Amino acid sequence: MAELDPRELAARIDTVLNILVAGDYASAINNLEILKQELESQYSQSADKQGTPPYPWEV
Repeated sequence: MAELDPRELAARIDTVLNILVAGDYASAINNLEILKQELESQYSQSADKQGTPPYPWEV
């Protein structure tokens, strides 16, 4: 994910919900982990650019 697009994020969350409804919990968890990593990566890149200090629990 190059940039956080709310529509794309909503679509990916919807996909995970559909996987959960289908009963494939392992795939849903895997998709959530991938999404989490991408979001954390993007946040860390934007935080580095902005010089945002880490939260106290991240020190």
